[in-house]
Amino acid sequence: MINTSRSPQMSDRPRTFNVLNILMKFHAFPGDSMNKFCLVEALVPVGAGAPPNHHAGETEAFYVLDGQIGFMVEGEEILAGPGDYVAIPDGAVHAFQAVGDGPARILILNAPGHMHETFFTGIGTELLDGQTTLPEPAAPDIPMVMAKAQESGMTMVVPA
Repeated sequence: MINTSRSPQMSDRPRTFNVLNILMKFHAFPGDSMNKFCLVEALVPVGAGAPPNHHAGETEAFYVLDGQIGFMVEGEEILAGPGDYVAIPDGAVHAFQAVGDGPARILILNAPGHMHETFFTGIGTELLDGQTTLPEPAAPDIPMVMAKAQESGMTMVVPA
């Protein structure tokens, strides 16, 4: 279940988005954390995830709360389940996808987080802040995703 509580110092802006068919709830934008980090809770349906990408200057880490996530980090495959933590080295090519019998729930920490805030909210569709169910799946607008990635400083890795 996506927690919808907010601390009093948080801005009053939309915090729940459909990003590539993933329900993303921003617990903290960089502006909420003195520009130190972005913290997102994600409900990821089986088969959904992030395509291979890399970015310099923005640390990223994942903590699996429920379900299973298959990660690829610099060509190494990692299967992570509840309680597992996966850190992405700065600039490393990485991807993830929910696998198994049901959706996965993960925490994503980005520091300082500005790049990911711009990218996730830029390609995402705002949802009601109380929404806890997965959005209806839809095909992503790939040219828009690629443009927003480039604009935010992220590089999507396109298979050769």
